[in-house]
Amino acid sequence: MRGTRLTETSDATRAEAAYLPTGAAEGEARPVLVWDLPVRVFHWLTAVLIPAAYVTWRLNWMNWHALVGDALFALVLFRMLWGFFGSDTARFSGFLASPRSAAMHLTHVFRREPDLQAGHNPAGGWMVMLLLALLLGQVLTGIFVDNEVANQGPLSEQTPARIANLMTALHDRLLWHALLAAAALHVLAILVYGVAKRHNLLLPMVTGRKLLPYDVPAPHLAPARRALVLLACAAAAAAALANYL
Repeated sequence: MRGTRLTETSDATRAEAAYLPTGAAEGEARPVLVWDLPVRVFHWLTAVLIPAAYVTWRLNWMNWHALVGDALFALVLFRMLWGFFGSDTARFSGFLASPRSAAMHLTHVFRREPDLQAGHNPAGGWMVMLLLALLLGQVLTGIFVDNEVANQGPLSEQTPARIANLMTALHDRLLWHALLAAAALHVLAILVYGVAKRHNLLLPMVTGRKLLPYDVPAPHLAPARRALVLLACAAAAAAALANYL
C-alpha cells in the first residue's frame, strides 16, 4: 500500500492533500499533524504561567510576578503574530467563523458525530479570541499597576490617578476573574466534547496529531524558523512596551 509520510513541511502537506493512498477507502482515518509546535508550546506555557502569576501574587513574590507577566506578554504578542503568519490551523482567518456559525455549532454540541475538524471548531475559535483578548488586557493593565518593584516608564507620571485606579481594578479583579471564568469554560468544553461527542481535544494538543479521514485535507504548516523570528520580534516588542508604559 502506498503511504504518505506526514511532516511539517509544506511539500509533504500538499502531496498528502493531492491524492489518496492506494486502497484507502473514503472516510478511512489517518493521523494528520494539525497543531504545529509553536501553537502547542504557546498553549502549554500559557497554561503553566497563568497559575504561576496567581501563586507569585498570593505569595507577594512581585519580582517573579513581573517576570511571569512579561513572559505572558511576549507569548500573547507572538500568538497574535502567528495568527496572521503561522500555519493554517493557527491563522485567525482559518478558524474565526461568523457568530451565527458558532451559535449553530453549539446547538448540536451534545450530538454524537465524528470529528472532521482539522483545527478549531467555530465555537472554539471564538473561545481562542476571548482568551487572547483577556490575556492581553491582563498583561497590559499589569504594566500600569504600581507594584513597587518595576521601573516606572515615561507614561507613569502622565497617567491620571483615576486611570491608574481603573487599571488596578481591571488587573486585580475584573479582567482576572473574567480570565479565570473563560479558562474554566474552556476546560469544561474539553470535558463535554470528550464525554458527549467522544472527541479527544486534549491529546492532539500534546502530540499535534489527530485522526482524520483521507478526504479531509491536511493543513499547511509554517516553517519553524518563521516562528523563531516572530517570537524574537514579540519578545522585543513586549520588553519595549513594558519599559515605555
